[in-house]
Amino acid sequence: QVQLVESGGGLVQTGESLTLSCAVSGSAFSINAGGWYRQAPGKQRELVAHISPGGNIKYVDSVKGRFTISRDNARNTVYLQMNNLKPEDTGVYYCNVDLVDEDFEYLYDQWGQGTQVTVPS
Repeated sequence: QVQLVESGGGLVQTGESLTLSCAVSGSAFSINAGGWYRQAPGKQRELVAHISPGGNIKYVDSVKGRFTISRDNARNTVYLQMNNLKPEDTGVYYCNVDLVDEDFEYLYDQWGQGTQVTVPS
């Protein structure tokens, strides 16, 4: 199975920024669509941002104007730029991507391993 490598989490203060990355490693498969989810302690995993194959983007209301999802096809990577972070953004962030083959045929979706983001109150 394809390996997704997530990186970029950490401990930051309120108002600071982080950029998360989710990259396909060691495969000819490509990311066709991608999303970032987060799971706060004691809560269900929620969709934070999503980018479709055509580039349509959606955000959960709580991050609109602060977070930006993007995709670099050449690097086979999806990013989540997070600005003006707040304590309520704390959680484990997971990427989930739809993978396609060289003919752009859908294969399956895959989850990253998760990266911790902590913003102390």
